Amino acid sequence: MPAKQLKEFLDNHQVHYATITHSTAYTAQEIASLAHIHGEEFAKTVIARIDGALVMAVLPASYQVDLPLLKAAAAGKKIALASETDFRDRFPECEVGAMPPFGKLYGMRVFVEESLTRDKEIAFNAGTHHELIRLSYPDFAKLVQPKVAKFATIAEAALRL
Repeated sequence: MPAKQLKEFLDNHQVHYATITHSTAYTAQEIASLAHIHGEEFAKTVIARIDGALVMAVLPASYQVDLPLLKAAAAGKKIALASETDFRDRFPECEVGAMPPFGKLYGMRVFVEESLTRDKEIAFNAGTHHELIRLSYPDFAKLVQPKVAKFATIAEAALRL
């Protein structure tokens, strides 16, 4: 079960959370829709490579990463989106593309888009394409200790809705 490590981590830190099961979906917007979660409360995890190191960029489903802004937030010199082959082995218990935004579990720095900090709760993939975890943003921030920065823009498709 891919979510086992994450759930044990949350339980060990006595964090209240809910597990949500939904039909299999692969894009953040699809998942948010199926789970009846507003696109700004569903936190997707994008993996980038900054100066050779893999990092997690966590942002609302309805946003897209602005690489120059993320590079500036990380005080990096070189940035690129990571390919699946770059990070697949880092998340052996997770389905590719369904990694939870808990960098401490995977030895990665985490950057959170500033707009997520305004949400009372967030939901995110729990390691599969059919299960989410929902918890309070303050609990997430306490456990993950991300660097908060503005590094995303609203995706063009979201503007047409």
